Amino acid sequence: MNSKIKNSLKFLLIFSVMFSCKKEEPKTSENLVGSDTISVKNSQEESFKPIDTTCSAKNTTQDYILSLQWYQKKTEKDATNDLPERNDRLYDDYSKIRNQYIACLNNAESKILEEYVNYYDSESDSYKFPENVKKLKSELEKAGLEFWEIGEGYTEIRSLPNHYYSIFKDKVTADYETYIYQLSKEEEVLYQGDAALNISWKELGNRTIFWENFVKKYPKSPLVSNAKEFYNNYLYDYLFGLDNTSTFNLIGEVNYGLNEENKMEFRRFLKENPNSNTAKKVKQLIELFDSKISYEEIQKRINLEERNWEKYP
Repeated sequence: MNSKIKNSLKFLLIFSVMFSCKKEEPKTSENLVGSDTISVKNSQEESFKPIDTTCSAKNTTQDYILSLQWYQKKTEKDATNDLPERNDRLYDDYSKIRNQYIACLNNAESKILEEYVNYYDSESDSYKFPENVKKLKSELEKAGLEFWEIGEGYTEIRSLPNHYYSIFKDKVTADYETYIYQLSKEEEVLYQGDAALNISWKELGNRTIFWENFVKKYPKSPLVSNAKEFYNNYLYDYLFGLDNTSTFNLIGEVNYGLNEENKMEFRRFLKENPNSNTAKKVKQLIELFDSKISYEEIQKRINLEERNWEKYP
């Protein structure tokens, strides 16, 4: 896997597993109990103790779903409007626990996730699921989850894009509110698939400057390290593109310069954000490509690996 794909896939990693889980083979959706069982357990909701967040073969898919539901209701109850700083910590804890359970679910349902693309019927342009997958899909929805195709034949289970924002809107500090809302919007569409960009260059530029501005506006935020990671990865793709949507025309070792589409986008960006750190990198990129030096030398001189944020911007 080359460096451009690796950089793009970082986004998916940021939004997914935040803690590693043990590689045990858990029980799958074939053991999933019916919705009637859920209603019975709801009567015992207050006494229900969530399972440990370590992935284990002892835990069923339904165990994880019930735990997700329990923590969501508890978090909604605890997130009061008058304690934003405490709610920031609540978001941190809730997202970690939730992401761990989701990682366990992805592990538990790996067989279904591997076969998911095969359920697509090209004639009807729709998915035709077997009963066990229909049942699992329904159960996931109760916990604010969905199947999400991420390209190259891969599918994962993830939270709905607006899940966290629907819980924490107007209940956290300004940096958290801004951060959570932005992620909810970015997660509405697949960023990239099959090493190709799925959003417009303009949207990519807007995402890049958003995270640059977030770092400048909230330099002391506990979320700033995540924001820097988003910025660095978006910046790389904005400048160089992905394998199947490159910003430049390179044949062999010959540099034929930037694509006209990207030149137009860069001009727009420079006009709207002339004093940004990103604008400095864009100007440098244009000059280097115009000089017709090798692509390797251009990457070396742009030097995105040295990101001295202490001297930012």
